[in-house]
Amino acid sequence: MTSPAREILTDNAAWAGARPRLSVLIPTYRDDPSALLQALDEPGVSAEIVLLDDGGGDAALVRRMAERLSRLKLPARLVQLSHNEGRAKGRNRLARHARADHLLFLDSDMLPDPLGFLARWTAVAETGAAVAFGGFTLDQTPRRPEHALHRAMALKSDCTPAPERAKAPEKHVFTSNLLVRRDVFETVRFDEGFAGWGWEDVEWAMRVVALHPILHIDNSATHLGLDTAPALAAKYEQSAANFARVVAGHLDLVRRYPSYRVAKAIKPLPLRGVWRPWLKALALAEAAPTPLRALALRLYRAALYSDAV
Repeated sequence: MTSPAREILTDNAAWAGARPRLSVLIPTYRDDPSALLQALDEPGVSAEIVLLDDGGGDAALVRRMAERLSRLKLPARLVQLSHNEGRAKGRNRLARHARADHLLFLDSDMLPDPLGFLARWTAVAETGAAVAFGGFTLDQTPRRPEHALHRAMALKSDCTPAPERAKAPEKHVFTSNLLVRRDVFETVRFDEGFAGWGWEDVEWAMRVVALHPILHIDNSATHLGLDTAPALAAKYEQSAANFARVVAGHLDLVRRYPSYRVAKAIKPLPLRGVWRPWLKALALAEAAPTPLRALALRLYRAALYSDAV
């Protein structure tokens, strides 16, 4: 059994005694969030920043993050862990350090799109909203050939405007840009039984939506951290066990999702172990047209998920 991670705390000069209205919670693992921290340091905003180094083990990076926090005008705390805890545990831990009545979860590879990003979120918090998702884009993400497949996948399924997201409010919730009222989060935390990548945020929203409305707004942030095709395929492979966990707990909701319906259609097909690697190979083939690669990767993911339906 893994022992709990030890914490080392580093606060900037503005932290002590601050009474913020909004706590911005940012987990990071071997990523440098300097651009995000600089963009968030808005004047006149009642907010604090809590940054979690989730056991990345990079001492030089930790020093750079601490030095960056020391220059922020906003109150800020760095929580350094002795070893990695993972996505769900890390975010639950971040919430324990927050002092405001509303929590804003942001991924470290995000960058706010509109000016006054935190001011907008503070205004939403002041309405008493239980949960709100601001959306994400690729507007500021550099175009690189090795990221073409991930870009195509994200633009089709993830970068959607608020009215579209609101049609299935729990499905389009990601911890990349998520506002949660403290009392809601204290009642419904992230399930720490999830491991690796994928589905822990949607599963959390599935539990929340039964108790509280989920508001979708357009206060977006750009996702800078696109993956190469092999890295994206590996994440989908990791996510299969998490998808099975969602199916076991929330079949009534997940059966409406295209990912479930396609997996269900694929399940009766013979020799999945033979042709499934062919789909992956096509998705990774950089010479193939990007739309064809994206279709192959979606089918590969569905084939992985078919074991759970």
